[in-house]
Amino acid sequence: MHYFSDNATPVCPAVMAAIQAADVADHGYDGDAWSARLDSAFSALFDAPVRAMWVASGTAANSIALACLCPPYGGIICHEEAHVVVDECGAPGFFTHGASLMTLPGDGAKLSPDSVAERLKAIRPDVHQVPASAISITNATEYGLSYTPDEVAALGDLARAHGLGLHMDGARFANAVAYHGFHPADVTWRAGVDILSFGCVKNGGMMGEALLFFGAQADARFAEAARWRKRSGHLFSKGRYLAAQLLAMVEGDLWLANARAANAAAQALAGAVPDRLMHPVQANELFIRLSAVEAAALRAQGFDFYDWGDGAARLVTNWSHDAAAVAPLAMALRSLPG
Repeated sequence: MHYFSDNATPVCPAVMAAIQAADVADHGYDGDAWSARLDSAFSALFDAPVRAMWVASGTAANSIALACLCPPYGGIICHEEAHVVVDECGAPGFFTHGASLMTLPGDGAKLSPDSVAERLKAIRPDVHQVPASAISITNATEYGLSYTPDEVAALGDLARAHGLGLHMDGARFANAVAYHGFHPADVTWRAGVDILSFGCVKNGGMMGEALLFFGAQADARFAEAARWRKRSGHLFSKGRYLAAQLLAMVEGDLWLANARAANAAAQALAGAVPDRLMHPVQANELFIRLSAVEAAALRAQGFDFYDWGDGAARLVTNWSHDAAAVAPLAMALRSLPG
């Protein structure tokens, strides 16, 4: 009864079948028939020309994206609890050859336009300070909050006004889209996003993510990212197995179906502990108030999850959960004496 991460889930059967179907002889690296279909598949999904590239991991996706947007002497504005800050072992700095992460606070791990504007205003236009080159946001955030199209567009307007790139870490992008029900284009390229890290593994994939490039510089950034992918050792020689997973996700809207299932399971759990919720549940993560004694009691019943600071816990649902699957945990939560 795992609730500590959606990385711990089994592979979705449709994805496994796609991997099996790709287990035939074809060209190596990204010269295969599956990789060749990625651009058209994602272009159809986003209603715009998209350059799509498979990469090995979410860390690689985020870091390569930021390397395409920020020079070594530049800065990346992001939330102080963003995944690129607290969970990637300095990978963005490694890939960019030294770019700075300019961190800001914000409720629910969201960046606000006002705080970004103030940070930009404080940077002097001389060689003695790090110039901002990019903004990076996470959707859904590290606390499971989802940006709306208007919220992203406000940051996109700031980015354009200051000549910055805008990157979105979408490890749980599907969950954010499923929660709000908006078109994926409305919260990405139409709102000013230049590069999206499109999550696959947390949504039922085996391995690999997608980097999506939008806009007039898409081709140039795609070409640069291809160099970063190779130079960093992330160019798989049998890339068709990664491409096949991505195609299985997007060509039949499996990405949305899986996210909706995970979100529904999270809502079922949220309904069991409304007074314990620390943040609104807008994806597949719940952050709840839980004492050490209560946490131990739940673990003794076989439930696992992350402690999230003193007196708090994080529960994560996934694509394979339904109401019946989460019912035992919901009952256990309701039975807590607090």
